[in-house]
Amino acid sequence: MVSRQPRFGVLTSASRLEVWGDPIAHSRSPQLHAAAYRLLGLDWTYGRRRVGETSFAAELAGLDDAWRGLSLTMPLKGAAFRAAASHDRAAELTGAVNTLLLDPAGPHGFNTDVGGIVRALADDAVTALPRARVVGAGATATSALVALAELGAREVEMVARRPEAVAPLRELGARLGLGVVARSFDASGYDDVPVTIATLPGDARLPDAAAAGLARAGGLLLDVVYGHWPTALSSEWERHGGTARSGLGMLLYQALLQIRIFRNGDPGATLPGERVLVDAMRRALEDPHAA
Repeated sequence: MVSRQPRFGVLTSASRLEVWGDPIAHSRSPQLHAAAYRLLGLDWTYGRRRVGETSFAAELAGLDDAWRGLSLTMPLKGAAFRAAASHDRAAELTGAVNTLLLDPAGPHGFNTDVGGIVRALADDAVTALPRARVVGAGATATSALVALAELGAREVEMVARRPEAVAPLRELGARLGLGVVARSFDASGYDDVPVTIATLPGDARLPDAAAAGLARAGGLLLDVVYGHWPTALSSEWERHGGTARSGLGMLLYQALLQIRIFRNGDPGATLPGERVLVDAMRRALEDPHAA
């Protein structure tokens, strides 16, 4: 646990922010945040820093009162959860924090990945569904499970290389009121679902038969990867005539919720001119030359 000392930034004055992770060079978060800060008239800076699990505590302890907050990506979401003095509901359920709001009482931890998934699916008119599939059983799969519960799912099939890795997700599912069924990549077939969320690394390879089976029965694919696109799974989806979305939508909306937190202290507090803001962030995300 990072020592909570009264030297973190406060909402009224601190202006420095960064995204931390390892690797981090691929991150598009600086473009998203810079576009939003310009429209909001905020004189804030947002950079990126390569930070691993072993150096996270020291890096966090070294921040002075110029710092307002941090975005955290892999592999730091568990460490950020442990460092936070408080957690929102999504962070508490998942044990993962991707946003730290820094103040004198200690860091406040949030998980905006859950809301990012919900809003990304809404772009494809998915606002409710009875069942779905998640491919992978890591940290992001936990956020996907919570997002699906928010959308009303009552059954989620988790496809993982090691079915035993699904056990903690089954326990979480019970807390959320949904059933979690474990399947392997060696399964002989998969039932039809309206939505599949893939949480595997971008360079992950699947057995050909498994990828084809998932694509045939998977409905809309939301693949959380965006820096390594297309993925093997998204390519298989398109070969079978399905629709595959990258993680850029999730990235956009989780960043929007982070900016709400950094400006208002609350992910539920809407920003001024938010529709225009989202459009500007989307353009920054799609522009390969954006700074």
